Amino acid sequence: MSDALRSLGEYIAERRPDCVTKWWITNGDLTVEVPPAALIGFVEFLRADATCQFTQNVDITAIDYPDREKRFCVVYHFLSMKLNQRVCVQASVREDESIASLTGIFPSANWYEREVFDMFGVVFSGHPDLRRILTDYGFRGHPLRKDFPTSGYVELRYDEEQKRVVYEPVKLVHEYRQYDYLSPWEGAKYILPGDEKAEEAK
Repeated sequence: MSDALRSLGEYIAERRPDCVTKWWITNGDLTVEVPPAALIGFVEFLRADATCQFTQNVDITAIDYPDREKRFCVVYHFLSMKLNQRVCVQASVREDESIASLTGIFPSANWYEREVFDMFGVVFSGHPDLRRILTDYGFRGHPLRKDFPTSGYVELRYDEEQKRVVYEPVKLVHEYRQYDYLSPWEGAKYILPGDEKAEEAK
């Protein structure tokens, strides 16, 4: 299979040198990196070319790299049922940069792109209905960003007196603590309850 993927990677890079920044195979998966401006043309090529025939958009997600200039890596997965092959396409964008929507090529991209927008804040230009899909309408922030606080910003509950859901600032029931998960058998210098039984048995 790796030989077939290598041949496919070489073919794609040879046919579309204007789009392919680089390509590689990891754990049996072919990944191709493209600039955001070339995404639409490249995806149309993957779908229409007889050697590729990637006619299904299986998933769209993103990866957050806060320290990079191009913070978000948008990841697309395509499937060729005809050839029984998959390809992963990656395009990196800055936080203030948008990327073209694939909804005109793959209608299934609609909800995938909405999810990436909701979770990461990546904007897809040309999307017909780009709004949150997993979080609530008034939700603040994007939960899968690395800088999003683990406690969130607000919590919601149903208020019996007001007969509606209310939003309140997060109140932690206890302070964050540093937990030590070392096992006493891995050199810890303290004694856990019950350890004295092992001493008595000696």
